[in-house]
Amino acid sequence: MTTTLPVQPAKTATPAPAARMPSAFRLALARGRLELKSFFRTKGQFIVIFSLPAIMLILLGSMAGRTPGVPGVTGAQLMTAGMIGAGIMSTSFQNLGINIALERDDGTLKRLYGMPTPRIAYFGGKIIQVLVCMVAEVAILVTVGVLLFDVQLPGTLDRWVTFAWVLALGGVACTLLGIVASSLPKSSRGANAIITLPFLVLQFCSGVYFPFSNVPVLIQHVAALFPLKWITQGMRSVFLPEQAAAAEPAGAWEHPMIALVLAAWCVGGVLLAMKTFRWSRDA
Repeated sequence: MTTTLPVQPAKTATPAPAARMPSAFRLALARGRLELKSFFRTKGQFIVIFSLPAIMLILLGSMAGRTPGVPGVTGAQLMTAGMIGAGIMSTSFQNLGINIALERDDGTLKRLYGMPTPRIAYFGGKIIQVLVCMVAEVAILVTVGVLLFDVQLPGTLDRWVTFAWVLALGGVACTLLGIVASSLPKSSRGANAIITLPFLVLQFCSGVYFPFSNVPVLIQHVAALFPLKWITQGMRSVFLPEQAAAAEPAGAWEHPMIALVLAAWCVGGVLLAMKTFRWSRDA
């Protein structure tokens, strides 16, 4: 008598689990590290961005005297507060706008668009780079002002809080404007001029180098439409004595208005960036 053994079913190979894509947050951090390495390795860009505002502050501040209409405040102290505001816009709006325009022109953005990674990671990396550069720029300018021009660091908690929210809202608003402005140049050749020119004009209209009340009234109204005027006003409220508020056109620091305008630019910047941003120069 023969015994029939049961037939064992053939074993099928278990497929290996698919590799899990890193989260958008982790990809943004990785992109941010890459952006920072690239920035600090470009020595010419690194030196100009961090040294030029400090050199301008040292030269112009050394030639400035007392500020008319602001008792106890020197021109150098007023200029330090203004240059801190300009430094925020320089590292966000100007630097970011030019770099994105260059990356669009050389095809970097088009290649990133075709990769299977969240596109938000690209912007997250740029924001990390802007944040690091902005904090470093502000620290340099504050140090120059304290050491050379007797600028006083905020002595109360509320002033530090004001410094923090003006820095944050101003940085976000100018970063978003930089993303929007990056779509204006048709090629990399015109990026520097198209983005730098309005920034230079705004500096002279927004009270960076002299009291804002000395600016013609019509130009004051135009400057008040843009973030830089409100950023510099916020920084003056942090680093200048309280009596300096009398020299402002409204006779006060207007903190609620500063917050409202900068927040509005943050919201408007998001909408404009979503509407205008292009991943390719042919789009």
